[in-house]
Amino acid sequence: MNADKKVKILATLGPAIRDAAHIRQLVEAGVNLFRLNFSHGEHADHAQRYQWVREVERELNQPIGILMDLQGPKLRVGRFAEGKVQLVNGQSLRLDLDKTPGDASRVNLPHPEIIEALQPGMSLLLDDGRLRLKVTAKQNDAVDTCVIAGGELSDRKGVNVPEAVLQLSPLTEKDRRDLTFGLQLGVDWVALSFVQRPEDIVEARELIQGKAFLMAKIEKPSAVTHLEEIAKLCDAIMVARGDLGVEVPAENVPRIQKDIVRTCRQLGRPVVVATQMLESMRFSPAPTRAEVTDVANAVAEGADAVMLSAETASGDYPLETVQMMSKIIRQVENGPDYQTQLDVGRPQAEATASDAISCAIRRISSILPVAALVNYSESGASSLRASRERPKAPILSLTPSLTTARRLTVAWGIYSVVNERLRRVEEVTSTALEIAQAQGMAKRGETVVITAGEPFGQPGSTNSLRIETLH
Repeated sequence: MNADKKVKILATLGPAIRDAAHIRQLVEAGVNLFRLNFSHGEHADHAQRYQWVREVERELNQPIGILMDLQGPKLRVGRFAEGKVQLVNGQSLRLDLDKTPGDASRVNLPHPEIIEALQPGMSLLLDDGRLRLKVTAKQNDAVDTCVIAGGELSDRKGVNVPEAVLQLSPLTEKDRRDLTFGLQLGVDWVALSFVQRPEDIVEARELIQGKAFLMAKIEKPSAVTHLEEIAKLCDAIMVARGDLGVEVPAENVPRIQKDIVRTCRQLGRPVVVATQMLESMRFSPAPTRAEVTDVANAVAEGADAVMLSAETASGDYPLETVQMMSKIIRQVENGPDYQTQLDVGRPQAEATASDAISCAIRRISSILPVAALVNYSESGASSLRASRERPKAPILSLTPSLTTARRLTVAWGIYSVVNERLRRVEEVTSTALEIAQAQGMAKRGETVVITAGEPFGQPGSTNSLRIETLH
């Protein structure tokens, strides 16, 4: 088991990855879980990539997580009679429900929920924020706007409405079809786009029905406002900096990222930092220095995982990109102040035996030269608690559940082995030491900390801690 880094890598699959051998190379280079982006590709494409991942999982005998990323609502203007127009600062532009092709004075906006939510003074962003409009007046079926930042606007360009909460489900009919398909495939995680409020998480949970774990993408200002409520309702959070960087001022994104990472760590929710991390490596074998610093900062802040999008899905250098990201992660984690920074931001423990033990193993691993922390967990909850503490030693999570093991691939510092359910406390120490040695996480003479709970298989029962030396 390659457990030489604690921050995980989530890589997106796409046309650049052509077979299982490619996927195996990425796993061996440091990928821990894969993303299927349902904004692109057909169901057959995703099914093939899913099978390749499962094939590699069996070959390597290690759990690999698979996340399906739902597209969510795509808000766009309609079409223009001439395909495009040039908008000039200060001019008027009407957005209406009339499907007639538009011109420089008006264009169809086929989203009545946007018109309903807008009020005079609010801003609209077009084409990924390249053009900016301000609402000057509103009718039942249209809004009048003034162009604040003009430029060329062509057919079907995207619309962002940062200042309004839309009465719109995050799940379109396409998303519902995709979700049914993904759950039938057996994906481990579902990433929900266009989250605006806690109710969106409840709606998605009802559809998923416990068949996968739920990751909320934070890309809307309203989701930032309701971050803590949203995080409590889901299983993990993704800092989706693409749309977030359009809807909030770019200079605010680093602060928001830090706030999200800090909040998720306090709540014990894994957090993924995503979008444009090594973007230039789509076409270049080397990243920019700014990109390296961006990845390093996410690692230093305490993120559980960092994500690659087009870099691995459609880029020219997917393997080199993963290798570079792994190098950056290891370099930061091996730095003299990394652990100190993590300790400063450690969360407030709850008054439970499980939290007390998690705090203890963090402290023990900072005092003793601990090779590995071995934790028995059926649901994964106690392993996540240990991960939240960011201990110095890696966490070897032993679980009888492959589902749990795959879920934990996104969490900081946890490496899982699927092991049959233990029945007696006498089995704990011998099994833990045997597996730690077999996985290369500990060798003779090294110290291993073992945590478990009785009765076995009961969530929240972690109540024992042992310090053992491997003989």
